[in-house]
Amino acid sequence: MNAKERRTARHQPPPADDARPRRRKDPITVDQVVDTALGIIATEGYDALTMRRLSAALDTGPASLYAHVVNKADLDELLIGRLCARLTLPAPDPAAWRDQLRGVCEELRDQYLKYPGISRAALAMAPTDLETLRVSEGMLAVLLSAGIAPRRAAWAIDALLLYVAAYCLELAVAHRRAGDGDEVWPADRAELLHRLATLPAATFPHTTRHAAELTSGTGHDRFDFTVGLMIDGLAQSRAICGSAPHKGHGG
Repeated sequence: MNAKERRTARHQPPPADDARPRRRKDPITVDQVVDTALGIIATEGYDALTMRRLSAALDTGPASLYAHVVNKADLDELLIGRLCARLTLPAPDPAAWRDQLRGVCEELRDQYLKYPGISRAALAMAPTDLETLRVSEGMLAVLLSAGIAPRRAAWAIDALLLYVAAYCLELAVAHRRAGDGDEVWPADRAELLHRLATLPAATFPHTTRHAAELTSGTGHDRFDFTVGLMIDGLAQSRAICGSAPHKGHGG
């Protein structure tokens, strides 16, 4: 089913075999579906979101949702689209393109982290939602204005968005394990540092010597490093290809 058919399907009546009596009298809207789904994720995590759980929160039967959402994948796209709608996209500035691209990634990261595990919905998704496409269009405009070749720009956007989603998903998994009471070892950096530093030095000479560096970083330090590394790689490739329109302090 393509995007147009999926959107059309949201306005069709529920399946004829839905004989379950409806408990809800007022009509459900797509915005209510998305709002309720985000509320579930914010309090219970993405794994708790099912069509049955969502219908219960909306006080209706599961089949009634299909008048608005075709399936879970369709709901995922709506959720990511809602988060993308909150992003502020900069007007392309060739002199500040690195900071602009980094800023979009940071905004998207912060949106994902408000809803534990939601970035999983963005993985392996071919975006058709207009708000999701608005973000990729904005990022593409920034890169093209900086003189990045179109295919290189397109692949860089894909890589950056994939990293942002994976980074947020890893944090969500770690927090969920801690919240479930699972025993996680090492529990903190100090334990990990001790474990690495006390490995047999003859077998792990570099790990023991650089245990502090291997376990360093707080907050989003590693996120900033990785995004910066990817963007710097684009800048270097632009310089090698000689495709920059002009030099600026961000080039």
